[in-house]
Amino acid sequence: MVLKVKANGAEIPVIGLGTWRASGGEVMPAVHAALDAGYRHIDTAVMYGNESQVGEAVRTHSVPRSEIFITTKIWPDDIVQGRMQFATEASLKRLGLDQVDLLLIHWPSPNMPLRDQIAALCKTKRAGLTRHIGVSNFPPLYVEEAVRASDEPIVVNQVEYHPYLDQSALFEVCGKHGIAITAYCPLGRTMLLRDPVVTRIAAANGRTPAQVLLRWHVQQPNNIAIPKSSKPERIKENIAVFDFALAPDEMAAISRLARPDGRMVEGPFGTNWDDAPPA
Repeated sequence: MVLKVKANGAEIPVIGLGTWRASGGEVMPAVHAALDAGYRHIDTAVMYGNESQVGEAVRTHSVPRSEIFITTKIWPDDIVQGRMQFATEASLKRLGLDQVDLLLIHWPSPNMPLRDQIAALCKTKRAGLTRHIGVSNFPPLYVEEAVRASDEPIVVNQVEYHPYLDQSALFEVCGKHGIAITAYCPLGRTMLLRDPVVTRIAAANGRTPAQVLLRWHVQQPNNIAIPKSSKPERIKENIAVFDFALAPDEMAAISRLARPDGRMVEGPFGTNWDDAPPA
């Protein structure tokens, strides 16, 4: 059974396969390994350059398309000047699909008002190109403005999230609007795998550090994690987190690892996470 997060009408598997920096011949084996292991959520993006391989992997696997939740993301350059529908149609052609399950704005564009970006996103849903819409890398004030501007439900904000990075302010804003968080870099680019707190808790539970970190994610309400791996054994390990639970003190100890310099991903536009969106 695949556990899911419910968010504004969407039901999204809580563990997905991330495909950032996956390319060439590693994509199809990774997606097949994930589907074999029980994953039903695959995340890609135009910028990753691997939509064609992801689509081929999904089409050639025995799991029915109707059981797989597929997310892709449109780069900001393709939102401006009314190009978003064209860009989405191009994504679908590469994926070999008539519709994705979730379409995200990959980063907010600095070149046009946020309300116009959200309007373009909403049009893709009304055109039937996606079942659900969402955003990615949106700071709290951007989320508030996006909700005000949208006439379709926003279901997800995909952001960097792991124990070194406190995202409590973003969770509060998204939770208020029924929006789920999808965590990319959920293992902190593997740095957290060596953290003494994580390794101690892993040893106490007879689990790997990655499993402890992903369990920390899925025990939080409205949180989805999309770890990336191309190794079948790691892919299988990463979803084997539903037969144990972390104690409250273990959850708290991991959460206390947050630090001021915890952010690891710098956006293409030097996003200030306290800024208001462009008018």
